[in-house]
Amino acid sequence: MTVVEHGAPYGEVFGLLYNKSSILMSLIAAVIVFLIAIVCTRNLKVRPTGGQNFIEWILDFVRGIIGSTMDWKTGGRFITLGATLLMYIFVANMLGLPFAIYDSEHQLWWKSPTADATITLTMATMIVVLTHYYGVKTKGLKEYAKDYVRPMWFLLPIKLVEEFANTLTLGLRLYGNIYAGEILLGLLATLGISGFFGGVFGALGMLLWMAFSVFIGAIQAYIFTMLTMVYMSHKVSADH
Repeated sequence: MTVVEHGAPYGEVFGLLYNKSSILMSLIAAVIVFLIAIVCTRNLKVRPTGGQNFIEWILDFVRGIIGSTMDWKTGGRFITLGATLLMYIFVANMLGLPFAIYDSEHQLWWKSPTADATITLTMATMIVVLTHYYGVKTKGLKEYAKDYVRPMWFLLPIKLVEEFANTLTLGLRLYGNIYAGEILLGLLATLGISGFFGGVFGALGMLLWMAFSVFIGAIQAYIFTMLTMVYMSHKVSADH
């Protein structure tokens, strides 16, 4: 059994490399989420029907996440952020499941954008920066800075390392799970063209793993959203 090696379609701007596929797939995921939101909210009714039920279920689910991390008066402003993250990450996780598209040079174009560590770490960095912004906005710069030296000033280095670790783990957890799933799907697809029995076991394995990957993708979207609200609560809540 041989595995076809594939690369990524890179571009360059001002000497910096960027992955064209990751940017394209991130845009596609964003457009899909935008269209879902538009379709499900274009005819809002007092008694929800159809797509409105789905959006309200998402909002209720996110409301529960926020309620488990901070009081609603403090966290209610983040419901749109939570719903957007939950939907975007789930859609992004699912894009690479049905198929993969390569060009003539075996460069992978269609995949899950969250299977790229650059994308997930960028998202994690943006979330952490956002928590600092709301922390300063809620408490004021002076009071917010004091949180880093409470209860003892010598805890400052530990808290700074914690900020870095939170960013790293938030991004790499999502990347690792989605990337590993797509690698396994690729290996099963290769097994499927290795002969009759390989095809049978490969096809069965792909179906089972794709079903499991939907579950993993949903769980990872939930975990990312939950941790975002946990980190946010640590910055904006008065008891942290």
